[in-house]
Amino acid sequence: MTKLKDNYFEIKRAGINTTFQDNGRKNLNHIGIPISGAMDKRNFMLANALLKNEINTPVIEFAYQGPLLEFNGDRIYFVITGDVKFEIIKNNTEKIAGLPYNVYIIENKDQIDIQSTNKSVYGYLSISENIILDEIWDSVSINTKAKIGSNNGEKLSVNQKIKINHKNRNIALTKLNYIDKKIEYIRVIKATNFDYFSEKAKEVFFKEEFKVTKLSDRMGMRLEGQILENIVSTNIKSEGLVKGVVQVPSDGNPIIMLADHGTIGGYPKIANVISADFDKLAQMTPGATIKFKEANLLKLDITKAKSKLGWKPRWSIEKALDMTVKWYQMSNENVDTMYEYSLEQIKSYQLG
Repeated sequence: MTKLKDNYFEIKRAGINTTFQDNGRKNLNHIGIPISGAMDKRNFMLANALLKNEINTPVIEFAYQGPLLEFNGDRIYFVITGDVKFEIIKNNTEKIAGLPYNVYIIENKDQIDIQSTNKSVYGYLSISENIILDEIWDSVSINTKAKIGSNNGEKLSVNQKIKINHKNRNIALTKLNYIDKKIEYIRVIKATNFDYFSEKAKEVFFKEEFKVTKLSDRMGMRLEGQILENIVSTNIKSEGLVKGVVQVPSDGNPIIMLADHGTIGGYPKIANVISADFDKLAQMTPGATIKFKEANLLKLDITKAKSKLGWKPRWSIEKALDMTVKWYQMSNENVDTMYEYSLEQIKSYQLG
């Protein structure tokens, strides 16, 4: 087979909100730059894992309706994750219904038609080769509101070409029988301004349902329901925000900060969604209902392990904290060597 010189996707239909995403940019909140990154980290990571890509390999994220892409080049592999309906079009005639979490092969002039997400918002397309992109602050992640990221911070557009660095990898045509669990509630912990709200408001927050409105995007999710009464002040001095924090403005309807959130805000904060529930929160569509549940804190006690089994800690609390801090520092500075560094720490722990 003749090796083609250029390898790229040509966008025939851009979709509603199609961007390049990775794991986001770190340690820039203090200068007003949010982390951004994939809205659903679980599906982002699954897309790369199925192709045996590096964990932070950039993918194409789409919302509701995805792009129609025509491939030009040598054979490559791809996978789509999320609850997504799509087709593979061969020779402009044969249409093959695709299944998410399955690895497929496409060849020159084949098309991928990502038609819609099903009762969810975001889906992900990953390929076995590297998409050629510029990094901004160590990430390709696109934040369209701030115009930050690859592609000049803009959504992908019709007729645009997505260039690929072809590596000619061979990958098994694997599949994953993955079914996301039904969303019953979103777990939160109380935030710094929880006591700004009346006892009735606190009860309403944890017992009543809130509806996701159409005024939701990558920056935040606006909810509506019973009004949450503030008995202290509806405005506070602006302070730092984190992903998942639930702010309540003067109208009494909560707003949940998402991946592209502003880094400071002046509305009282009633709660914060725990990180384990970020992904299922991001996939909730307008009209869906949310019920909040306070997360229980896990308390660990090794008394019985010491008295009955004779176990004792290998590291002191000071040593464990020091090694934990070093691990996170290394993860922010040099992601490429984290596997080896983690093994070194495990070996150090085993040696005591």
